[in-house]
Amino acid sequence: QVQLVESGGGLVQAGGSLRLSCAASGIIVSANGMGWYRQAPGKQRELVAAFTVVGSTSYADSVKGRFTISRDNAKNTVYLQMNSLKPEDTAVYYCNARRFRALGSTDYWGQGTQVTVSS
Repeated sequence: QVQLVESGGGLVQAGGSLRLSCAASGIIVSANGMGWYRQAPGKQRELVAAFTVVGSTSYADSVKGRFTISRDNAKNTVYLQMNSLKPEDTAVYYCNARRFRALGSTDYWGQGTQVTVSS
């Protein structure tokens, strides 16, 4: 059974920083696609940052240069370091794991953690 447990969200002033953590069990973070998504009120869930299965990273244009995705394979945990936060970064942030199989893939989601950036 795959479980993703996020932590690290909270309230921060614009310009501040937060680090989100996603502790995974039942899936190996270094061997599967891992990413962070966010969903603001009234908006669709969007990809923020991700690791591909080969270890490369990708970022949404809106967070490039400010956010960094990383992982600790020994802890089987993925992180999202968020710097220079803006009010528009306010959203619920979700950890995602994507397990690829021969005929498709399966997505797993954490429960989400709220990030609120005040102006």
